[in-house]
This record gives sequence, structure tokens and C-alpha cells, in this order.
Amino acid sequence: MSAISALPSTVEGTVVTVGTFDGVHRGHQAILSEIEARARARGLSSMLLTFDRHPLQVLRPDDAPRLLTTADEKKAILAQSGLDYVAFVSFTVEFSRYSPEQFVAEVLVRRLRAKELVIGHDHGFGRGRSGDVSVLRRLGKIHGFDVDVVSGVDVDGALVSSTRVREAIEQGRVEDAASGLGRPYSLRSTVVHGMGRGRDLGFPTANLTPPPSDKLLPAEGIYAVQASLGSEIREGLLHLGPRPTFAGSPPSIELYLFDFDRDIYGDQVMVEFLHRLRGVQPFDSAAALVAQMREDVVAGRKFFARLQNRPGDL
Repeated sequence: MSAISALPSTVEGTVVTVGTFDGVHRGHQAILSEIEARARARGLSSMLLTFDRHPLQVLRPDDAPRLLTTADEKKAILAQSGLDYVAFVSFTVEFSRYSPEQFVAEVLVRRLRAKELVIGHDHGFGRGRSGDVSVLRRLGKIHGFDVDVVSGVDVDGALVSSTRVREAIEQGRVEDAASGLGRPYSLRSTVVHGMGRGRDLGFPTANLTPPPSDKLLPAEGIYAVQASLGSEIREGLLHLGPRPTFAGSPPSIELYLFDFDRDIYGDQVMVEFLHRLRGVQPFDSAAALVAQMREDVVAGRKFFARLQNRPGDL
């Protein structure tokens, strides 16, 4: 996969799709698989044109949703796909004013050399999302490219969408979110020094930097998680949210890894949310908190033991 500003001169044509692709969920994956297959069949290159931010962050910031995937996260996920090329376009007010005719002529045809356009069932682009399927097919006849529509993906009786995945994450239903995404919801962060309170309580934790403000975090609580430290994958728990037992303490993201005691300050970590054990709650004393933390560790270990014996993915 190559991130591009201009296609190489050797590329004769592309099978292309266009969209925000926030989350790169299973519906998005179906579209990407389709363009890969069609490109191979026609001897063309597969191409995704996506955006460096959610369009609403530019057009109506107050209405913009929190992101399932930051630009860097989306690049990392797409790097695992079979796409030949990915173009990240800087979404601007000027770009949003392109008519469908202008977008097709200047971007799809001239820059991307589209021979076939594959879109989702609810796709629309151009000024006011006026570029629907009928408009695109009309323009395709003019410019010599085909237009195909991929049906939505149904999971548990409902179509997968970024909105539905966001709702699940906001409610702490991370298993449901994983069903829609085709993988656990994740957070990338850096380990930083904290107050050392976890170690004092007998549970040394790694404090994680907060994500960018536009990244969606799950509901506050204690989660069973899987953490990737380079090529090493460890199981553990994550505290996300306030620390009401200790007055005046700010909210935190604290990672506790089972059977782990190594200095990882400054390291990058990817945390995958697998299961919400409970919400955040206050305790009358540090001793009561420690007792609950011990119960959380037992519950977390039991979750992973069940997970290892359960067939299939989350």
C-alpha cells in the first residue's frame, strides 16, 4: 500500500472507492475486498481515497462525532489490507464545495484514473452529498467508468455502521463494537510517569497519555484488555475515568498487566478493549479499594480463561 499525492505513470487505471471510513468496520472491509477483487480481475490497481479528518469537523464542528480511528490509526489498519494505493485528502471547506461533476472530472478521472467506482449502499459525496448512485452512474457513462454498489453488512440483525459502533463504545459494550469492527476497539498511547499510587497499593500500573481530543473513549470503567508492547502481547486490566476514592485526583487511564513488572516508561502501547468488568465507583478507604482490585484481577483472569476456551473471534 502506498500513500500518494499522484499516481505513478505506470498505473493505467484504478478500481476506486471514496469515503471517510472511520473505524474501517466490517461494512468498509466488504467494500475494500470488493475493489481488490475487481481490480485483480481487470488487471487494474485498487485505490481508496479517504480523508485526514471527519468532514463534520470542518463543516459543523459542534456536530462532529468522536473518531473511532485517528488518521494514524486508520493508516495502520489500512496498511494490513490488500489495497494497492491509499490517498489521504485534506478535507477543507473548499473541497466540500466541489460539485459531483467537478469531483468526478478533476479527482476520480484526472487524478485517480478511475475505470470503476465501488461505493457503499448509503454513499453520497460532493456539495450537500448530492453525488448519489444515479448521479454517479450518469457521470460514469460520460467519463467511461463503471459504478457498482456494495450492500451493507448485517451483524446480529442490524447493518454495521460507524454510528452503531460508536453507540456501543459509548455505552461500554465493547464486545458489540468488536462484532461490528471485526476486531477489538483499540487505543494507542504512551506510558508516562504517574503518582505511583497503584504501586503503593500493590498493583503497579502504567499510566497512559490521553488520546487526541477527537478520539472516542469507551464508557468509564474497568476493562479486561489486551496490550501490545512492540511484538509482545500481554493481558491485563485498564482503569478508565475518575478516581473518586482519592479526592482531588484527576481522571486517568491506568493499565495493569498480569504477571508483569518491567520499566516501560516512554514505550508505545496499543490497548484492545475486550470486556467491561464494572463501572467506576468510590470506596471508603484504600483497603476497600485494594479488596475490590483483587476481585477485579480474579474476574479478569477468569474472563481470559473463558476466552481461550471459546471458539471464534470476539
